[in-house]
Amino acid sequence: MTDLSAPFPDAGPRRQATIFVAGLGGRKPRVPVDAARLETSAQRALSPEAFAYIAGGAGLERTVAANRAAFDQWRIVPPMLRDVSQRDLSVELFGTRLPAPLLLAPIGVLEMAHREADLAVARAAARLGIPMVFSSAGSVPMETCAQAMGGSPRWFQLYWTKSDELAASFVRRAEACGCGAIVLTLDTTMLAWRPRDLELGYVPFIRARGIAQFTSDPTFRASLAAPAATEGLELKPPLTLSTITAFAEMVRRYPGGLVEKLRSGAPRAAVRRFLATFARPSLTWDNVATLRRMTKLPVLLKGILHPDDARRAVDHGVNGVIVSNHGGRQVDGAIAALDALPHVVAAVGDRDPVLFDSGVRTGADVFKALALGARAVLIGRPYVYGLALAGEAGVREVLENLIADFDLTVGLAGCRTPREITREMLVRASEGT
Repeated sequence: MTDLSAPFPDAGPRRQATIFVAGLGGRKPRVPVDAARLETSAQRALSPEAFAYIAGGAGLERTVAANRAAFDQWRIVPPMLRDVSQRDLSVELFGTRLPAPLLLAPIGVLEMAHREADLAVARAAARLGIPMVFSSAGSVPMETCAQAMGGSPRWFQLYWTKSDELAASFVRRAEACGCGAIVLTLDTTMLAWRPRDLELGYVPFIRARGIAQFTSDPTFRASLAAPAATEGLELKPPLTLSTITAFAEMVRRYPGGLVEKLRSGAPRAAVRRFLATFARPSLTWDNVATLRRMTKLPVLLKGILHPDDARRAVDHGVNGVIVSNHGGRQVDGAIAALDALPHVVAAVGDRDPVLFDSGVRTGADVFKALALGARAVLIGRPYVYGLALAGEAGVREVLENLIADFDLTVGLAGCRTPREITREMLVRASEGT
């Protein structure tokens, strides 16, 4: 088993001391510690389009609200007088011991938050030994991020487009650049109705943002010469300064020399092909079986909410499931991910690890998810807010704060390791003790 744990000894008290000593010198944290202030500070730093894309959810955003409300329905009951002076936050996943039960969720179009985008996140993750899950909608090719991470763990999140050949190419590239698992996202076979984006008339992909995994892929680039590259959305908006600027963005983001890009028309063809290819509403369990045959890496399914789907996933030979509703971005009024978690855990049993995301903001949230059966938790929007505020350093500070908060919660709840966190430590808010 690979051991990358480099544990965080006394992470909570050490982080507190660092902040308080800096405060003695008149320096306050540049990245807010409070989750609500972190979001509002990021909103001020981001463009309206960027904040809408990152923070927004589907429809009336009832699922976004439900994700947070679900955590409030559980209360921690801390037992007293336990020796928790020595704590070890590490967990084991697929033969690798990680320093904490945390991963960075795959989030696309990170260039909307910071110019260094995925690369800044990759460096921050590597510095702490926290796995980053590369997004199919990344702004930086996976190979570039992998090189920056060295031996630190990383996974790859696969959006299975209409092209099976492209899916296979993505998997081969993920294997070649040292990814330790493939995460197939199930809940985004189409983009949901997202009013914040629609009211601004803005989607990043049409400006060639968030398609770096595609434009760096040999299979995708080879497909641009085919007539089908012009299928889908016809990019014929009225000629305005805005459309000229958007076209310039397309050209700038597409790899290669300027003259060749202008001569070939490849940048606009790439955007058209992406828009025509990305959505895959025909995705079925047959694709899961194909993916299982395609790679020897562990395969996890992300977007599982129903216990029947969890059981079926295990039957298809996957290695884990991620309970997630995409942070409320896909189905308005969907079940809160935390409400689904115990039922999925019961369905899977001890056959595969169950991971969790959607709505995690604090160390107490991580604790509750683990108490309800998750092996580890994926953190999403908060690290993007840190990225927007201070780049790589901002991501690292958000993670350090979350790890410190979790460490203190673990100890104050009478635990020394994540393994000691159990369902018996929680009660429903309506039940009391």
